[in-house]
Amino acid sequence: MALVTRIKEYRENSGMKQAELAELVNARRETIVHLESGKYNPSLKLAMDIAKVFGVTVEELFEFTDA
Repeated sequence: MALVTRIKEYRENSGMKQAELAELVNARRETIVHLESGKYNPSLKLAMDIAKVFGVTVEELFEFTDA
């Protein structure tokens, strides 16, 4: 199973830079880069913190696929 994320879409739509999002969720910019590229699965806390920034649910940001 692969994790598909919509973080980049939400981040760009809000005009936010990766570093800005990282600061808001107390993470490194590199973590956001890896999340957006699907190379990193976030902890539940990080996923919830990111969802809270954008005012959406975790399920709206992340989805597992059979890819």
